[in-house]
Amino acid sequence: MKYWHETLAVAQRILIELLRRRRSLVFWSTFPISVLLLNGCIFAERAKLSMAQAFAIAAPLTLVGAALFFSCLGGSVAIVVAEREQQTLKRLFISPLSGTSYFLGMFLAHSCIGIGQTLLVYIVAGFWGARFNGSLLLGGTIIFLSIISYVGLGFILGTNLARRTEDVNSLVAAFGVPLLILGGAFVPAFLFPKTLLRIAKLDPIYHMSEALLGVSASGDDLSSIAWHFWFLLGFAILMVGGGWLFYRRMLIVERRL
Repeated sequence: MKYWHETLAVAQRILIELLRRRRSLVFWSTFPISVLLLNGCIFAERAKLSMAQAFAIAAPLTLVGAALFFSCLGGSVAIVVAEREQQTLKRLFISPLSGTSYFLGMFLAHSCIGIGQTLLVYIVAGFWGARFNGSLLLGGTIIFLSIISYVGLGFILGTNLARRTEDVNSLVAAFGVPLLILGGAFVPAFLFPKTLLRIAKLDPIYHMSEALLGVSASGDDLSSIAWHFWFLLGFAILMVGGGWLFYRRMLIVERRL
């Protein structure tokens, strides 16, 4: 119970700070909506689809390819870097709060953010007639795996490559923009040339997008998206393990300073 209460306390602190920074909250809300509207209108025009069909395709691509990327990966990198700059981690060593609880609290907080963005994206898409056609459980699992993949990767990047808050934007842009384009967040993967499509299959965002797109827009079951799902599951496990190891190493380094 000790870890559970501490994890809830960390998650609550992160979410309260987000609510206090209302400007950031507004930006994190308007960004997925604007990308969703752009993608939906482009798909409807270029693919000659109805608005309902276009937004049914745009919603999962926008959610896992863009919204969760910037909130969960970019947000976790920013928090880790800010905590180091503000000496929060040093205060952690003289408090009863454990490093494990802090790590889990970050995951819980960003899971709440991801759930909020999921509801926001699908409410707006539903306004245009889009519907979630597949299993809610399978779709929720894909979204959850995407969130923990992004947060785990955020810990890896934040503890190794970013030292100041000024580094966050350049770091996320350098890693993020190519991955987002290859992942189909802005251009559907079926429009890629064959060479680019082969490269995209190494991109975890591509597998997130294709898995959720299949479940959400086409009603696919697990057997139909098996390759994308198992790739995503393996990547999520790898990112959580890697994020934890690099986080522990950062704590050891901070303790010596």
